[in-house]
Amino acid sequence: MLDNKKVIVFGAAGLLGFQLCQDILKQGAYLIAVDLDVEVLRDKFSSIAYENCFELHGCNVNIDNDVQSIYKSYNNIDGVVNCVYPRNSSYGKHFYDVTIENFNDNVSLNVGSSFLLMQTTAKYFRKYKNPVSFVNISSIYGVISPDFDIYKGTNMTMPVEYSAIKSAVLHMAKYIVSYVKNSDFRINSVSPGGLLDGQASQFTEAYKAKTMGAGMLNVADITGAVLFLLSEHSKYITGQNIIVDDGFCL
Repeated sequence: MLDNKKVIVFGAAGLLGFQLCQDILKQGAYLIAVDLDVEVLRDKFSSIAYENCFELHGCNVNIDNDVQSIYKSYNNIDGVVNCVYPRNSSYGKHFYDVTIENFNDNVSLNVGSSFLLMQTTAKYFRKYKNPVSFVNISSIYGVISPDFDIYKGTNMTMPVEYSAIKSAVLHMAKYIVSYVKNSDFRINSVSPGGLLDGQASQFTEAYKAKTMGAGMLNVADITGAVLFLLSEHSKYITGQNIIVDDGFCL
């Protein structure tokens, strides 16, 4: 699907990002894998067999010069995927325990970095005029309100910042493609449901009861939608959001 394409993945060391990188390589693309700590990336990619098919870069996605340095190295980027999710050490508290300072900080870190990545990609497109497909990773909780019943009896919650961030990214993507207004510049989003990552069985069973039977998904279940949006098969799809949740939102 991605033969001869060059794709940047920001957040390449994360749970979804690393799986996506592997699948992008399998589809024939040249990969530019980017994350905050390049040493973590090197460790992750040490077992990847696609020699000479990828590069690894460190980058703080909340620093303009860092992001600019990634784009300045290339004049033929075909796709960009935003898998980043920066947050501070107080992220994840229950609603009544969230301070305004931490709320603002976490929303700023996330929405700000997504803005910077999309804006920089738009400027890149304006300069080189090559078709570019940008894909954000949002969430079902950027579309619907959380179902707090599934967290009962656990120490988990759905952070209020998360819903604010993921919904903002969806709408900001629509703003930017409307502003650029060129069918060769596309931004779309993929919104996963819950992803398996060692959660307690009490939670996963409660979550599963809200789906069509699969319950929590593996990261490999999500990447196909991203690959589709990066490919020529979706060349006139823009400003859209693909939900992958086994019917949780129904």
